[in-house]
Parts: sequence; C-alpha cells; structure tokens
Amino acid sequence: MGDGEAPGGRRRVVRMLEWAVWCGRAWWDRLMSELRVRAATARDLDAVLAFWKIAAEGTSISDDRDGVERLVARDAGALILAESGGELTGTVIAGFDGWRCHLYRLAVHPDHRRRGIASALLTAAEDRFVRLGGRRADAMVLQDNGTAQHAWTAAGYAPEERWRRWVKPLAP
Repeated sequence: MGDGEAPGGRRRVVRMLEWAVWCGRAWWDRLMSELRVRAATARDLDAVLAFWKIAAEGTSISDDRDGVERLVARDAGALILAESGGELTGTVIAGFDGWRCHLYRLAVHPDHRRRGIASALLTAAEDRFVRLGGRRADAMVLQDNGTAQHAWTAAGYAPEERWRRWVKPLAP
C-alpha cells in the first residue's frame, strides 16, 4: 500500500475508471442509436444548402438548388445525410460514375463534431461504393483545411501527391 493510500483505494480507483468507461460507452451507444444516416430526397435540398453555409468549408459552383437537385435526380443515393434528434448534423456526397468513387462535401455541424458522425457518413458512403462495384475512393479536401485533413487521415485516406486537380468551369 502506498503512502497515505486507504485500504481498497486501488480497487476503488479501478471501479471508478470502469464506471467512467461504461458511462462513455453508454454515451457513445446513445449517440449512435440516435444517429440516422439516409439518402437525401428533394425535400431536403434547401436544408442541405443552408447547412453547408454553416458546416462546410469553401464554396462550389454547384452549391445551388439546381446543382444539388440535378445530383439527387441523377443519383438518388449519392447525397447522404446524418440526422440526430431530427436535426441535420452531417453530409457527404458519394458519387460513383461507374469507374471511380468520389467523395465531396463531407461536413459535420460545428456543434456536433468529434462524435463519430463523419465516420458514420464515410462508412455509409464506402458501403455504397462497394455495393456498386467501386474499388477505390478519392476525396476532395481543401489544402488549407487542417481539420478536414486530420479527419480524412483518421479515416484511412492519404493525399495522392502524384496527381493534381485541373478544373475548367463549363458554364457562366
């Protein structure tokens, strides 16, 4: 027994740690049981566009009602949403062109980050890709977004340094 340690003190600490782990697990289980991941519908589009203004980094030429409407009409399962308590908490676009799997707009509401929502969205996206026959996924990640780069790295993604994205706007 250490200096000043009461009998059974070590057991009490172990029980307290077990309780803390159990509480953490219960919190995680409760969060995941409340999380609903689903494909977006046309009814969700205005909420998604408003959500991206709060939660997503950067803007895109396609961040308008027409662009997102075309996405959902062309590929109904591509825009994946996460909801908790009826509130939109995250999005990802999981586009598959029959050859490559592309991930865009992984966004989690700032008040809900670091709770496994991005992981749940990526799992849904990757499962979708596998069902469609995809073999490798790539993600569009802003170079200056360190938080996003950390999240993508934690999910098992890595930068592909040999390639650079080239773009050309097709419409004014």
